[in-house]
Amino acid sequence: MEVRTSESPKDRGEIGAALRRIEEAVAAGNNDLSALGFWKLVKQVKFDRRLIDEHAEQIGRIDTAAFRAGVKLRAPVWVGNTLLMLGTAAGAVAAGAAFVWQTPIWKGLALIAAGVIWAVSVHSPAHWLAGYLAGIRWTDAFLGGPPPPRPGLKSDYGTYLRADPDSRAWMHASGAIATKLAPFVALAFWPASNAPWWAAAALVGLGILQITTDVVLSTKSSDWKKFLREKAIARERRAALAPGSSLVEEARVTGGSQIPRTEPPALVAEPVEPGAPGGRRRS
Repeated sequence: MEVRTSESPKDRGEIGAALRRIEEAVAAGNNDLSALGFWKLVKQVKFDRRLIDEHAEQIGRIDTAAFRAGVKLRAPVWVGNTLLMLGTAAGAVAAGAAFVWQTPIWKGLALIAAGVIWAVSVHSPAHWLAGYLAGIRWTDAFLGGPPPPRPGLKSDYGTYLRADPDSRAWMHASGAIATKLAPFVALAFWPASNAPWWAAAALVGLGILQITTDVVLSTKSSDWKKFLREKAIARERRAALAPGSSLVEEARVTGGSQIPRTEPPALVAEPVEPGAPGGRRRS
């Protein structure tokens, strides 16, 4: 039998031909990967280890080409990371100013600024670090997303597919977690800084606002949606490898994307006739 994946199944040859057509369309200027059916193919490939091995590089190439054609505000990854690390340092300077300045209003504003700056500056580096540890590499830093534009990192989708789905999930979660922690890190400096009470209230409010937007929005369209998606893939893989799972499912997640439709005949020992005198077999 042949292992197939979820909706609109295609065999391995059809996937390769479809990806070639999509790559040609992107090269010709059509960057609408959803309309081209690219993401449906990617969804199918994700569930099959052998399909990942065969198509990850081409999928990464297509994704990067479409991204670069559609996003103009981008830079090398090291430039983006450097600027964001400088932003993190600026947040630390603001937190320090809350201790040095004597005017209460400036102390409070400095502490709030530290929380806001960190909430923006640590998001992408957290993604970068978690992804790097999982084997994911990055192609570009950019400004984008829903208004206002925010810094982001573009993954090399080939390396993303090759990474373990649990690791992919936590890579998505890492940036969201870092962003939510940022105002509470700044809040930890409030008691010793002698900043006004409203600075602490503002930081708590910022933290709650971010958590609320994650619960309401991110689970439907952003980091937490991707986290849940990759966790579902990881659960399916574990179920396929559990004792009692079918050979088909086990083969699919470990690389056996093509299994013979019929089982090979069992090996049967052929009877050996006694040798004829002189050591020769009788005919």
